[in-house]
Amino acid sequence: MKSATIGIRELRDGLSRHLAEVRAGTELTVTDHGRPIARIVPIGSDSGLEALVRAGLATLPRSRRAALPEPVDASGTVSDLVADQRR
Repeated sequence: MKSATIGIRELRDGLSRHLAEVRAGTELTVTDHGRPIARIVPIGSDSGLEALVRAGLATLPRSRRAALPEPVDASGTVSDLVADQRR
């Protein structure tokens, strides 16, 4: 897959042309003052995680995260609470 880096202004000024490049398979990295801020990839290309899963280097979670515990009602500062727990 080809890749290219473009600034925000260049993307805005030639949006149709750049989207045609993406449609043709080019991955665009968008920069703001030289710093990457976004990536535009063709639909159907794997994300980094999808590629790792397909290669067998990562696995997706088997179940949802466990529910968070109920908040504890307490008075005082966090420092005081921690000090009480250490006694």
